[in-house]
Amino acid sequence: MTPRTARKVLLAAFAALATCLVLPPLTAQAAHSNILQAGVAQVVITPPPGLPMYGYADRIHKHQVSTGTLDPLYARVLVLEAGGQRAAIVTLDLGRTFDESWLARLRAAAKQTSRIDQLIVTASHTHSGPNILDTYPDGHPPAWQNTILDKISGAIQQAALHLEPVQVGTGTGEVHIGYNRRQVHPDHTVTMLWSNPEKIPTAPVDATVTVIRMDRRDGTPLAILVNYACHPVVFGADHLEYSADYVAAMVDTVVGAFPTRPLCLFLQGADGDINPYYATTPMNEGAVQKRDWTGHELGQEAARVAKDIRTSPSPASLDFSEDVMEFPLRWEAQNFKQALLRANGPLALEDHADLLAAASPPSRLALHVTTLLINKKIALVGMPGEPFVDFQINLRDRCPVENCILLGYTNGYFDYFPTIQAASEGGYGAGDSDTYVAVGAGERMLDHAVIRLYQMLGELRPVPGSENDAPPK
Repeated sequence: MTPRTARKVLLAAFAALATCLVLPPLTAQAAHSNILQAGVAQVVITPPPGLPMYGYADRIHKHQVSTGTLDPLYARVLVLEAGGQRAAIVTLDLGRTFDESWLARLRAAAKQTSRIDQLIVTASHTHSGPNILDTYPDGHPPAWQNTILDKISGAIQQAALHLEPVQVGTGTGEVHIGYNRRQVHPDHTVTMLWSNPEKIPTAPVDATVTVIRMDRRDGTPLAILVNYACHPVVFGADHLEYSADYVAAMVDTVVGAFPTRPLCLFLQGADGDINPYYATTPMNEGAVQKRDWTGHELGQEAARVAKDIRTSPSPASLDFSEDVMEFPLRWEAQNFKQALLRANGPLALEDHADLLAAASPPSRLALHVTTLLINKKIALVGMPGEPFVDFQINLRDRCPVENCILLGYTNGYFDYFPTIQAASEGGYGAGDSDTYVAVGAGERMLDHAVIRLYQMLGELRPVPGSENDAPPK
């Protein structure tokens, strides 16, 4: 063998060795970055009995507390990864999400333990959960809140540890379980229809059920996400047991429709003015049965849609943005405080302690607007409160991708976001002490999210100096 031939043999051997050692990891990394991966987890977050419950002024006035549990409250987690980016969606069977200081703690923990780049925390808005305040009178949050935060953090970590390749598909259906509780009359006055067991037609209402299905490689569903807009208030003020309301029956129906029992996450929509037909049914008038009917109707349609979805491989990507927009108060701070006192008494101020503190000059409120785009095809937009249903319909009409979901109660809570028209009409949720962010805030947040989505698609460039000047991640 000549020296040149020997060198060729030696170089070939090194090349083969390098291929064995280097190429598989690089190939795996390239494939990994181009495949959407997902992991799921859920944890019970039901607190102990004896705590004040969320919602309904009657409970506050009577100092009523929870007496037990009808069905467990859950935190459900979906972690997504693509292109080295990770996003976590956390759904809570609670009346609202935690305030910003608590969400910041959860973000930091998720980042440290699970490399989560974006955290979306959204609540179902059940009125049968524990009360959550921005600031507690003694300055110390109750022990159950710390416990829940630790459980949610642990569930995020578990989901992130069990990522696996998934294929995604979407579908929509239609179900009628609710109505618009604001009745606007020809003379432009507004009255409230708090329950509608006769199922009288009202408007506007969005009967759309949007379903996202994520399948494992073997075609079985790992996760099913269900989006719908309707207050979980079948149970009224006389109900004193923890419950996810109709969401519990919906989840059971969807999960039970599949032998592999996928995780079902409920994504509450723009339900600010939408009630279930059997809202606030007294317990002695069949409230549990009405709750089950409502959830079963929604669950059956969601399961039907999910079964018809055919998932398929798609170039994987996650684009997201968490933007803080500032808005002034709608009302003068002291006038708002007096309105709260008149409406709900001194305890109502505890629910708005952070708000009233922020109401001092310069009187600006910081609201998080959350945008997530999955595979350039599925958009999730989160608002930190209770948007009216018109916003959901409007977003779907204007969204640059076919599948667009508006989430209420996401990454913060600032009560109702009425449309400009609804604010001009007044009525509950649109005036007085139940809405306090400046008129037009909802429209501006929605515009901001739509601009973000166009930027994520590469169809718009940020304008320097504008509130959209930071490029999305």
